[in-house]
Formats: sequence, C-alpha cells, structure tokens
Amino acid sequence: MTTPGRDEPLPSADERAMLDGWLDYHRATLALKCAGLSDEQLRRTPLAPSALSLMGLVRHLSEVERHWFAVVTAGEEPAPIYYSEEDPDGEFHLSEADTWAEAEATWQAEIARSRAVAAARKLDELTVRKDGRTGELFNLRWVYTHMIEEYARHNGHADLIREQVDGATGE
Repeated sequence: MTTPGRDEPLPSADERAMLDGWLDYHRATLALKCAGLSDEQLRRTPLAPSALSLMGLVRHLSEVERHWFAVVTAGEEPAPIYYSEEDPDGEFHLSEADTWAEAEATWQAEIARSRAVAAARKLDELTVRKDGRTGELFNLRWVYTHMIEEYARHNGHADLIREQVDGATGE
C-alpha cells in the first residue's frame, strides 16, 4: 500500500534497505496521524486515565530515537529532551505552552541524527552501551528491529487517539 510520503519498502529490498524502509514507513505513519490537527488537538488526552496524546507520542519517540541511536549505539551523552529524574514521563506531561512546531522540529532533528548514526555502521556492529539488565551489547540490526516495533506499537496508540480527537480512522 502506498500513501503519499509513506511507501512500504520493496518486497525484494536488501536487508538494510528493508530495515531503513520500514522504520521510515512507521515514522511517516506517525506524522500522518498528527497531520492537520491544531496544537490543542495534538495535546488532547482522550483515552482517560491514560496521559497519551499525539504530541506526547511524538515527544516520546524523540527521546526513544535519541536513546537508541545517539546514546546506546553511538555512545553520545546528550541530556534528555523532555523527561527528568523528577518527571520520568515528562514527554507526556504537556502544557498549553507546548507546540507542535517545537515537538516536530525536535523529532525530525532526532530522526536525522539517528539516520546519520545508523548510516555510519554495519548491521552487525555492536553498540557502545550495554543493556542495563543483561549487560549485553546490541547489534544495529536489533536496534532497527526494536525501533520498528516501538513505532508500530505507538502508531496503534496514535490510531485510537486520532479517532477520539476528530473521528479520523484508517491508514
């Protein structure tokens, strides 16, 4: 299936192109779920008692991109964007001052950084940081697969939120 700006990878693509393609597909899916809504609609949390909103999901995925590619894969030490020790779920705690323009720009910057980190590595290359629970290193293939899973799960949340915000359903 093809939606403008959101193409599935070719069924015969090589592994790297397939992983890049599916991750970009899911990134584009989240952008599509947010398209055409006001800041107020994007901040709305219609699935009480959940604090999930479309803008919160985008901010969360900015943090996830940063963690898995910049921190774990590349060994960088950037500060968290939205959360803190005092507010570990800060990306979901929005105020009227939070805007889509800022959230989207931050998300796109983290995606660009993630692409650069990934492009500089082989799929079998191990990450710099170890898993906090097991002490094992990840290979880039695992990071890609996890990111695709992360986006797919949250895109399901985005489907439900978008339907509650304005009734839009579907791809």
